Amino acid sequence: MYKYEYETISCGVGGWGLSSDKIYSIENYRFIIDKKAESGWRYVGCIPTKQLGTGYVHEIDLIFEKEV
Repeated sequence: MYKYEYETISCGVGGWGLSSDKIYSIENYRFIIDKKAESGWRYVGCIPTKQLGTGYVHEIDLIFEKEV
């Protein structure tokens, strides 16, 4: 059996013009994944939790699992 935990992180966007000129960034995701791994959690994926119709993602949940 597995237990799951979720970490919500914000996404940022910058740049000008249409989507080809935009730069998307997600802060601290590597730090969060590394810290959870030190505690025995395994990163299994992510899900956008707040997204505009244009495709811009405001927030995502990082998903971690641990065998119990």
